[in-house]
Amino acid sequence: MKTTSEILEINKKQKDFYNNVKQNFLTRMWAGFRNGLLNKIRKNIGVQDQVYGLHKVWFGDLSQKKVLDLGCFSGNNLSTFLAKNSKSYTGIDLSDQAIERLKEKIQSFPGAKAEAVDFLSEEFSEKDFDLIYAYGVLHHFPSIDILISRLNEKLSAKGQIISYDPLQTSKPIWILRTLYRPFQSDADWEWPFTKKVYYKLSKEFNIVERHGILGKSKWITLLNILPIGSARKVNIGQKWHQQDWENSERNDAVLFRCMHLTMLMQKK
Repeated sequence: MKTTSEILEINKKQKDFYNNVKQNFLTRMWAGFRNGLLNKIRKNIGVQDQVYGLHKVWFGDLSQKKVLDLGCFSGNNLSTFLAKNSKSYTGIDLSDQAIERLKEKIQSFPGAKAEAVDFLSEEFSEKDFDLIYAYGVLHHFPSIDILISRLNEKLSAKGQIISYDPLQTSKPIWILRTLYRPFQSDADWEWPFTKKVYYKLSKEFNIVERHGILGKSKWITLLNILPIGSARKVNIGQKWHQQDWENSERNDAVLFRCMHLTMLMQKK
């Protein structure tokens, strides 16, 4: 189990990685698959719009909320929306270069700021956030216990977390990730959620709502090689996605067949 000081040292390497991206061949291949074909599929079958639309619903009325955009790099898809509409917005990331770009995007919004700082460091002393938005971030922490403690420390009473992270609970995905991990450039800070991690989060926070993504619908990648029309492929993918989305909300078996998980959590 990593200590906070050990994670802070790892995060110095992570900062350098994102400031000067140094991916080996296999990491570039995986990133190309994830950001290329997989993202295209997610967009075609409506995953992206549905996720971001749901996150906006989960935000609720931001006008009186103090918001932390955690690990936002130079701004995720909803960073400027949060900065524009919240009472107070703070975007943080390890990469100082990325934060400089975010500062330019949000400079016209009163009450919005961005800071290059480690979430776990003593330098980041601000707290009492009503909402922590963590898109693709929570799985970067090797110790779930340290992360949970820090999140609770930073949240206001009944404060909420909106997260989106990869799962490695599906057997085929677990096999692929296990084979790939020894060659992964960013393995030190890439920890897709296991069942154990999910159950720890569900014990420490109230999970108000959750949805799994790319469960049955992940097999659309194989369907793409079949000689059937693109419109039919999209229709099948959309149907499978909706089954994943709806059935994973209450059914753990369906959830753990998915590649990604988004959650609305509330401090107890």
